[in-house]
Amino acid sequence: MRLRGLMVGTVTAALALSLAACGGSSDSGSGNPSVDAKASFEAGTTMATLNQAGKIRVGTKFDQPLFGLKGLDGKPTGFDVEVAKLVAAKLGISADKIEWVESQSKFREEYIEQGKVDLVVATYTINAKRKERVSFAGPYYEAGQDLMVKKDSTVDGPEALKAAGAKVCSVTGSTPAEKIKEYVDQSNIVLFDVYSKCADALRTGQVQAVTTDNVILLGLVDASKGDFKLVGKPFTKEPYGIGIKKGDTKFCQFINDTLKAAAADGAYEKAWKDTAGKVAPNTPKLPETATCS
Repeated sequence: MRLRGLMVGTVTAALALSLAACGGSSDSGSGNPSVDAKASFEAGTTMATLNQAGKIRVGTKFDQPLFGLKGLDGKPTGFDVEVAKLVAAKLGISADKIEWVESQSKFREEYIEQGKVDLVVATYTINAKRKERVSFAGPYYEAGQDLMVKKDSTVDGPEALKAAGAKVCSVTGSTPAEKIKEYVDQSNIVLFDVYSKCADALRTGQVQAVTTDNVILLGLVDASKGDFKLVGKPFTKEPYGIGIKKGDTKFCQFINDTLKAAAADGAYEKAWKDTAGKVAPNTPKLPETATCS
């Protein structure tokens, strides 16, 4: 995935059953999705392996408000986190059996290839280059690259950046860092490992704009307490997918079916409203999932 977004969208007949109706779970009263206690899978599949292990390792972001932000209890919260919990629950795994692994943009493919995580849900944009190394389920949400600036800035879109001589910050290894090269000279692009550092640079005047997906920026704007604003002119389409090991088509199809079931039974909407929906209340429609390959 990559790092962006402003909204989100997420059965086969077999998976059209409500996640809330699937089996009992100690999570059912805690706001976490109900676990499918009767989950059973074809031997040798990733689903069977994870179900038998009773645990799963999920790569996500720890620094992105509304999507993946590490809390005071050491656990991440956000829409990506809730989507991962939906997948885990359908595997028969409760939320407390998820190991959360911080997965910065530049490490996502590497972590999947090396088996450090079982899947990645981390504002991970699906693109051709990444698909050479990993496979994607989804998309579960479509974001758009935008700009965040100080509240008194006159920058009104990417076309205004070069004329203003603006320095723009993004994150190493992200799709937005590549796309912004169309609008800004390379010498005016500043890269960090996390977006929180970009926000600090904007606050101190070291850069004049921060760019990534609109939903990520919306979280940073909300956290700024009025210091920043979203320009509100997205200039890309960024489909967020769930990264898994290359060629694992059965796992991909399982995740796609789970997303469709969650969209049908309201679990997807709940995941949105409990997280990103607190700032962007209109629940996005789940995008059409792509063919697994």
